[in-house]
Amino acid sequence: MPSRIQQASLDKSVGPVRRALQYATYDWTREMPRSKRIIAWMGILLQGWAVWGLWARSLAWPMMWPKGIYLYASVLVLYVVGGWLLNGMLTSELVRKSQLEADQIAARLIQQTLHPEEMEELPGYEVETFYKPFREVGGDYFDVIELGGDRTLFAVADVSGKGMPAALLAANIQALVRSIASVEADPVALARQINRHLTRYTPSNHFATTVFIVLSRDSGELTYVNAGHNAPIVSCSGTTALLEATGMPLGLFSDAEYEARVAVIPRGGGLLVFTDGLIDSIQGRDPANRLRDALADSSKGTMSRLKSLVDPARNEDDITILLVKRM
Repeated sequence: MPSRIQQASLDKSVGPVRRALQYATYDWTREMPRSKRIIAWMGILLQGWAVWGLWARSLAWPMMWPKGIYLYASVLVLYVVGGWLLNGMLTSELVRKSQLEADQIAARLIQQTLHPEEMEELPGYEVETFYKPFREVGGDYFDVIELGGDRTLFAVADVSGKGMPAALLAANIQALVRSIASVEADPVALARQINRHLTRYTPSNHFATTVFIVLSRDSGELTYVNAGHNAPIVSCSGTTALLEATGMPLGLFSDAEYEARVAVIPRGGGLLVFTDGLIDSIQGRDPANRLRDALADSSKGTMSRLKSLVDPARNEDDITILLVKRM
């Protein structure tokens, strides 16, 4: 079994001086596999031994050995061999990380195709979306699916974890939503079937908070299931209502039950669905209140106000925003 690679744990919130000290004193070989780390430290120790031997005029102090030209030749050989070992391991690590970065870029391009780039026009409604992964790829998923019969499905999911594992699970959920919604577009059926699939075919420590909302465009009625997700907000004329959780996150328990509830988007009102990356990146003691204040302003530019709430210094998660306005 390949050894686990330790990830850098540097505090990015500190000032530039402390961050520079962290970078200067951090043992970067910790991010290498164990075998490479041992060889790299052998190279470092050989170079250190060579420098010490040159200073002490001996490689086996207090015994003076070797002597004369042999000492300088031995020191040179030790230093060069140590440099070769260290440089070889660093080069190998650079190649590995370059390949990993190329894979992540390719995965990001593929993931972009999974999210709708342009929203189809919904008569009487305006739909805006914003997606910002924390890394090259993210574990957030959103979709807008036309069901026919003046109905539209909005799906938003936030997968536990970050990076490639979360992105793979998000892609799996996207495929499940698309395939199931084409046959049975009931939010409860979606939640139950996807939950059973995730509990059976994914590791037990991976789950997803999810919201499925079916909008009846004529009446503005929302039929929704909230599987442990941040409560979406329905707002109108300064008042807000939360679409609270109606079940457990998907992927935890195969026999979990989900309940569908009903709400309405009033004329002139809106629906905001988001992931916890938005709340976590809002500065202040009451980020939820700042979020409601941004929705309370009925003028145009709501999405711009929501994005302006994101503090880059606090952003440590994927951010997804889905905004639906009833004209």
